[in-house]
Amino acid sequence: MSRLLGAIEAGGTKFVCTAAREDGEIVAETRLATAAPLETLKAAQQFFESVTDERGAWSALGIASFGPLDLRPSSPTYGRILGTPKLGWSGTDLISPFVRRFRCPVAIDTDVNAAALAESLQGAARGCESAIYVTVGTGIGGGVVVDGRTLKGLLHPEMGHIRVARHARDTGFAGVCPYHGDCLEGLASGPAIAARYGAPLERLPPGHEAFAVEAYYLGQLAVNVLLTLAPERVIFGGGVMSGEALLRETRAAAARLLNRYAGWGSDSAPLERLIVAPGLGGRSGIAGALALAQGALRAADR
Repeated sequence: MSRLLGAIEAGGTKFVCTAAREDGEIVAETRLATAAPLETLKAAQQFFESVTDERGAWSALGIASFGPLDLRPSSPTYGRILGTPKLGWSGTDLISPFVRRFRCPVAIDTDVNAAALAESLQGAARGCESAIYVTVGTGIGGGVVVDGRTLKGLLHPEMGHIRVARHARDTGFAGVCPYHGDCLEGLASGPAIAARYGAPLERLPPGHEAFAVEAYYLGQLAVNVLLTLAPERVIFGGGVMSGEALLRETRAAAARLLNRYAGWGSDSAPLERLIVAPGLGGRSGIAGALALAQGALRAADR
């Protein structure tokens, strides 16, 4: 009989909770608005409890969460959210409530690491030994997979908070990051676009300068990761990236910045297979959380 796995994509605006069979077949799913930690985690538990009543006990759970997170298993704060701009969530323990209630292995990683893992298993980076997944939305984050394993060390990749050079037409905007002001996230996230131009990117007319400014910042991120980590794919997802126009402009900006270095041309053609959209669409995060649960089950079976 196929065992039951649970997955949570814990985002800043919504939680996606999924129940699946061991082979990945989805049997139940719900979406919850991200409210206060206690309220949100209780609602997630209630969903999993309702599935338990119908289908039996859980074999493993996977959590793909916004961060920053403590992902060091030896740490006394393992599985907790660290200092975050998300009001009230700093210090929240994401693992213990589910371990105590469901008595099963629980694996956790960042939402973008999990998305990178899912894309490498069944999406745009399938067959690649290394890949990076970048989400551009309420925040900006990046996850890395190398040889089937996500990158974690003292912390985990926090690509949204790198420093970038200012666009010539964007010198006066202070940025929206409460920690760094004009880091990448402070300049190029969805809230930064809305604060600067009074509307989200998708509501601005084609040819608006916001597209060139945004692509310049995201192009710098693409160049930085290409030259430091040399991935076989750089995947750009998230709400701000919906639509092909911004991805095309990001490739073009990256090509100009590379300026033929290491054999890349000054146009975007060589980057079309390298800088791509997600193969799983908006499902990368929850698919990654399910992959984490599958990994936790394999580890428990050994």
